[in-house]
Amino acid sequence: MKEFLENLHNNKIFEWSVVTVIILSALLIGAKTYELPDYATTALLIADWSITVFFLIEITVRFVASKDKKNFFKSGWNVFDTLIVVVSLIPIENSEMALIGRLVRVFRVLRMVSIIPELRVLINSLIKAMPQLSYVMLLMFIIFYIYAAVGSLFFENINPVLWGDIATSMLTLFRVMTFEDWTDVMYETMTVYPLSWLFYLSFIFFTAFAFLNMVIGIVVSVLEKENALMEAEALHDDITEQNDQLDVIQAELAEVKALLLKHTQSQKTVD
Repeated sequence: MKEFLENLHNNKIFEWSVVTVIILSALLIGAKTYELPDYATTALLIADWSITVFFLIEITVRFVASKDKKNFFKSGWNVFDTLIVVVSLIPIENSEMALIGRLVRVFRVLRMVSIIPELRVLINSLIKAMPQLSYVMLLMFIIFYIYAAVGSLFFENINPVLWGDIATSMLTLFRVMTFEDWTDVMYETMTVYPLSWLFYLSFIFFTAFAFLNMVIGIVVSVLEKENALMEAEALHDDITEQNDQLDVIQAELAEVKALLLKHTQSQKTVD
């Protein structure tokens, strides 16, 4: 049974079946946002419970097929998948916790990340890049704060809606950084301060060009390391599998050699 479940877990058809069910789960979530007749609502409810049962079977297959069951729940993705399935099994639709049940079903779409290795690499890269990104974000916040204070000081009388206080000024600067009609903001202040374009262009240079490119560079660097690590792990697994096969072949050869030796000795005894 364990060998059958291992083969089932490693089967590409089974993996794509899981991906298909996750996509269907996402479509069901979207369908529930519309007003539907009673029969359609009942059909969606049956489909939802069928998907939950499928996920329960899938997580069971993964656990049984795992070679290291003691460390199965040390993986954050396995814990996440199990928690989603367990909470989905609790009948809380008509209770005060119905909202939590709906949220859990929404998060079932994230199981796509735990199924597809490439998506896991992307998420792991983002998580591992957070310590380095935090310093860049801190420096960006300092730049935002300084420019927001200057903008509020000089431009408050021009447009208090955009520059009334430092918090509002930071939101306006975020609009400038994302290039959302930022020229309208600049031309408005240039009617009073003709050289205020230096304020905006320098801010854009620091944030949109310098810091955001630093963020992209850090994420790409970590992503390359994660891809290299995944390739090394795959190579190690292949070598381990080949060594296991060689051990099996050597054991079979040893048995054949022992049988031949035994047969030779018996022939000598008869002679």
